[in-house]
Amino acid sequence: MTERVVAIDGPSGSGKSTVARAVADALGLHVLDTGAMYRSVTLAVLAARVDASDGEVCAQVARESTIELEDEVVRLDGRDVSAEIRGPEVTGLVSVVSAHAEVRTVLVARQRAWIDEHDGGVVEGRDIGTVVFPEAPVKVFLTASDEERAKRRQRDEAAADRPTAVADVRDALVRRDALDTGRATSPLRAADDALVLDTTGMPVADAVATIVDRFRTSLREST
Repeated sequence: MTERVVAIDGPSGSGKSTVARAVADALGLHVLDTGAMYRSVTLAVLAARVDASDGEVCAQVARESTIELEDEVVRLDGRDVSAEIRGPEVTGLVSVVSAHAEVRTVLVARQRAWIDEHDGGVVEGRDIGTVVFPEAPVKVFLTASDEERAKRRQRDEAAADRPTAVADVRDALVRRDALDTGRATSPLRAADDALVLDTTGMPVADAVATIVDRFRTSLREST
């Protein structure tokens, strides 16, 4: 079902979630936040008190975990963890767990199965256009300035009653960027044919309109 896939990649704070949900609404598709899957596995790793640096151990936790994602609701083994996976403990460890090739193999298979089950969708993450769905007709890479991304993340933290200084958020983003772009397996990067959008000063509606138009054009050209 890759002809009905919109792949949206980008670093934290680039606007992936906001844009992905709006694009999905406009196109009548479901949205899959793959980052929530990796966060769910990280939460399960923390709960199991196993070594997060051991790829096979983390992959076994992933295989034994039931992760359900329906738009903005995330369930781990039947429990709603939508808020818990966004907490600082998971955020601080998710780049370590998600860097393991063994974990990514498990979750990429589930992501592809999810698309088959939902007859396509808008998929957001860090390796969607390069690894998970390289044949997707529309690949998008969102970016924004470090300062803007930090401000957005700070607002998210404040909304979750975790007030944090912008400088601290920015430093955390820079560290995570280094881990995500430098990992050996599925590093964060734009696909060669991705539409790159800088959302620093771009209204969400403009980004969404651009992506929706690209998708509808691809559908017309494929028929």
